Amino acid sequence: MRDFLPEDVRRREYVIGIIKRVYERYGFEPLETPAVENLETLLGKYGDEGNQLIFKILKRGEHEKTGEADLALRYDLTVPLARVVAQHQAKLPRLFKRYQIQPVWRADRPARGRFREFFQCDVDSLGSTAPVIEAELCAAVADAMTALGFSEFQIRINHRHLLSAVLKQAGFPADREAETLVVLDKLDKIGEAGVVKEWAAKGLGEEQRLVEAARALRTGLSTLDDVARFVESDPGGRAAVENLQRIFELLRGTSAGPRLAFDGTLARGLSYYTGAIMEVNVADLAGSLGGGGRYDHLVGMFLGQNIPACGFSLGLERILVVMTERGMFPATLAASPADVMVATFDAAAAADALRVADALRADGLRVLVYPDADKIGKQIKYADGRGIPFVALLGDDEIKAGTVTVKNLAAQTQQTYPQSAAGAAIRKDMTQRG
Repeated sequence: MRDFLPEDVRRREYVIGIIKRVYERYGFEPLETPAVENLETLLGKYGDEGNQLIFKILKRGEHEKTGEADLALRYDLTVPLARVVAQHQAKLPRLFKRYQIQPVWRADRPARGRFREFFQCDVDSLGSTAPVIEAELCAAVADAMTALGFSEFQIRINHRHLLSAVLKQAGFPADREAETLVVLDKLDKIGEAGVVKEWAAKGLGEEQRLVEAARALRTGLSTLDDVARFVESDPGGRAAVENLQRIFELLRGTSAGPRLAFDGTLARGLSYYTGAIMEVNVADLAGSLGGGGRYDHLVGMFLGQNIPACGFSLGLERILVVMTERGMFPATLAASPADVMVATFDAAAAADALRVADALRADGLRVLVYPDADKIGKQIKYADGRGIPFVALLGDDEIKAGTVTVKNLAAQTQQTYPQSAAGAAIRKDMTQRG
């Protein structure tokens, strides 16, 4: 968990602003939920490994001594969404499209781009099983990535029913599918040998057979046509192939079309997925910048009846790390706290300084008032060091004449204006500077 200094916050707000604008263009509406959920709401939704990463909150007051937990910090934004839909179904439209950008917490081991508190940027559609939903989510994510400045990225897609059929054909025990997929989901991180080792440790099969299965998953089933032939005798597998083919068809000719790629090894370890699953990856970067999929049964855990749903989550922290390392933020991203600094000549003139600052703000400028009557050279040095391009000088002569002298620090020029005209003059100068 980290502190965010002004430069960090500006970058975060820049990225969040772009993602919000893209999602709103697709008709998604904003939603927020509490940081804390009932523990029972979260348990059992993420698999055994996920349960271990939930930040539990101990009971309070007279129940504190029990050492028991009844609340927990939000683990993701999807389960709270399912709870909201079940709780407020009567107030929500039948087809509900929402985006949510808030922090989540996981008791995970910190690593590069992985933190215990981090923001997720979720976008979800509920109320339809049509593959148009998956197609629009992929298109929205592709547009967001492009708007952020990423040019070489790929949206990988697979299907949980297809994975089930493939694992069954490969000889994995059907009743241990969830364990098998949790390990397979680590393929990018621990490699084929690491996956085989974990499978063997869990007693999922003889090691040589597991090596052959991993190799088949990785190379022998690299295209959707390969997998279609492999699962031809399995009805669920065939239906999954048809679903994926339809998504590819729908995205042909859209911004996401050239980005979409089938990956038969994509697993995504969360246990609530029921259909297509997706991840977005950037060239020369290990791991993904986000992912998601269809989860048609999750709302039903709270409501008692299933509501189809599908979503995608972008990881803000990883995006920020990559964009910072690759110099992707615009040079114009404000690095200074103000456009103008009003200098203070003496304490007696402080009221005049505040009045001029107020007028400049009314003209749409960001204004910082230097609070102490230090030497003017020291004040100008402070403004220059903070990247503030203009200093407004308000001495006795200016106060008597109703004027203000504006110093342009970059051009090393200064000009005196009537106080009522200073704001417009500074804005014009800023426009000319670009």
